[in-house]
Amino acid sequence: MPFLAEPAHAHGTPARTAILLVNLGTPEAPTRAAVRSYLKEFLSDPRVVEIPRLLWWLILNGVILNVRPAKSAAKYAQIWDQDGSPLRVHTERQARLLRGYLGAQGHPMLVVDYAMRYGKPSIASALARLKQQHCERILLLPLYPQYAASTTATALDAVSDYLRRTRNIPELRMVKHFHDHTAYIAALAEGARRYWAQHGKPDRLLMSFHGLPRYTLERGDPYHCECQKTARLLAEALKLAPEQYQLSFQSRFGRAEWLQPYTAATLAQWGKQGLRRVDVICPGFVADCLETLEEIGMEGRAEFIQAGGKEFHAIPCLNESDAWIRALAQIALEHARDWGAPVADADELGRSRARALTLGAPA
Repeated sequence: MPFLAEPAHAHGTPARTAILLVNLGTPEAPTRAAVRSYLKEFLSDPRVVEIPRLLWWLILNGVILNVRPAKSAAKYAQIWDQDGSPLRVHTERQARLLRGYLGAQGHPMLVVDYAMRYGKPSIASALARLKQQHCERILLLPLYPQYAASTTATALDAVSDYLRRTRNIPELRMVKHFHDHTAYIAALAEGARRYWAQHGKPDRLLMSFHGLPRYTLERGDPYHCECQKTARLLAEALKLAPEQYQLSFQSRFGRAEWLQPYTAATLAQWGKQGLRRVDVICPGFVADCLETLEEIGMEGRAEFIQAGGKEFHAIPCLNESDAWIRALAQIALEHARDWGAPVADADELGRSRARALTLGAPA
């Protein structure tokens, strides 16, 4: 396998440190063709669907990719805005705000970029951009607070695929999770309190996390336990009694048992029980997307109201809140702290270049 071409190198160029934010991904447009392309890449990942490859290939290409894209495209169309996919818009803004915040805090040489695990901009394209900027140290920061093999680990897989084709590889670190980081929990709590200050408080709060098949827990994935801890810490920060909140899991797919309790079933049950108002917060998503805006904000609302509930509120994700940008910066700096080597001054860089040239290095 041939290596990728390396950028031109000038001796004396200072090495830089980069922070690469990675989110799950999104179709390029709310159309059947774009959604089909996205789903094919996403659902072909063996970490995402742990079914024997041949069997899954037949199911995916024979059934799912012929049926699901049109339905999903219609859902994406409901949440698409003039700037494009909400997930991409929020992630791009988070990267831009993080870059500005770090610069204002005395870290102007830190490069911040973002990528999507599936779709565009790809992880490979982001790493290529960072290489062009002489980034010799890269902190991979997947935007999944709770670790799962089907999310965080796939981001590292994509980085590894790129590095296998790279001659001059950078130093690499990865933030595995931040489900219990104090700044992340504080940002979640601040968002909920701010929302309640404007809209009042609910009878009960549902903390909905993205679901995974039950077998992932049985096989050693820590995701379920980390969701439980996030929920407990957030409840403590909000001073909620046990009867005032519950954890649940959304986005069930297929017939297999998934982590429970299910969000849709919980909302329907609460509506039948006569709860007047329910609020839903999604701590596992740091940016609003299809799962929060359509699945929770629209489908979840309908489940609750049709079952007899009266008032439903979906609390926005962290998005571009000041508290979240500060938390992102804290998480990143904690992991890259000893990478902050001082940059040599201009005279030293000039002397380094001169020494290299006398030794026969290309100009």
